Amino acid sequence: MTGPTLEIHLSDDDLTSALRADARLGLTTDPKWLPPKWFYDARGSELFEQITELPEYYPTRTERALLQRVVGEIARTAQAEVLVELGAGSAAKTRLLLSALTSEGPLKTYVPQDVSSSALRAAADEIAAEFPGLAVHGVVSDFTDTLHNLPGGGRRMIAFLGGTIGNLVPAERAEFLASIHDVLEPGEQLLLGAGLVIDPAVLVPAYDDAAGVTAEFNRNVLHVLNNRLDADFEPDKFEHIARWDAENEWIEMRLAAGEDMTVRIRDLDLTVEFTRGEQLRTEISAKFRVSGLEAELAAAGFRTEHVWTDQQNRFALVLAART
Repeated sequence: MTGPTLEIHLSDDDLTSALRADARLGLTTDPKWLPPKWFYDARGSELFEQITELPEYYPTRTERALLQRVVGEIARTAQAEVLVELGAGSAAKTRLLLSALTSEGPLKTYVPQDVSSSALRAAADEIAAEFPGLAVHGVVSDFTDTLHNLPGGGRRMIAFLGGTIGNLVPAERAEFLASIHDVLEPGEQLLLGAGLVIDPAVLVPAYDDAAGVTAEFNRNVLHVLNNRLDADFEPDKFEHIARWDAENEWIEMRLAAGEDMTVRIRDLDLTVEFTRGEQLRTEISAKFRVSGLEAELAAAGFRTEHVWTDQQNRFALVLAART
């Protein structure tokens, strides 16, 4: 078996161009906003790994425990020959899936996708060493617009874990699920991990921890703008806010300006004014009800085959087949 391969559809210049476009649009809109994908430079990824270990942050350990419990059933049902993982990152949870899919079924190829070529290369090398009989083919791309670049060549299952589906607003989710439908063949499957609606008293602290790690993670998007676009944000002058929007059933993370300020983004030749208390939305994290998930999947052309939830009904794994 040859070593892992890496297919690059997204360069560092492409990322900077996308950041420029998002920053210009989001920071000149009222209210201001930025997409959550810009949290994740090296420091942001490190901070998020710290978040997953916090006592308040239940999603990662809940999903992992649930996956550990049901992974054999998933593998026996899916019988996937190719596992595609969107937003693979370090591929930590994936090892559970890979072990089950190789022992319970005919898995031959693993296709991790991520925007970070360095993270993907490291993960691909580790997986290839751990599973020597598996072909590992990494794809560096943005999962929202390059799904057509994912390889075929066998019965596929696309895994989209971690509750990341919740970072998309409903219209974006509909478009994203429809695009997954379009790249799959009838009968091929999607394994979706999604956070469920729970008591806000448990939910909100997961995004506003006592140690302040999530606050630093939130402010990191301003460091990214400073580093990549030559901006002069003073991140420490922004307050981290996490609030539950009961109507939309999502958590919103925001940054509130601690004083009136003028920010220059030299790479865009743009000046942005903030008034004291003005808020910049940096993330939504939608939570779901199982019936709502099934309805969204059905609207995109999927048939739900199985839903697994943890004992406290905090997280769901949904296996759906393309009709």
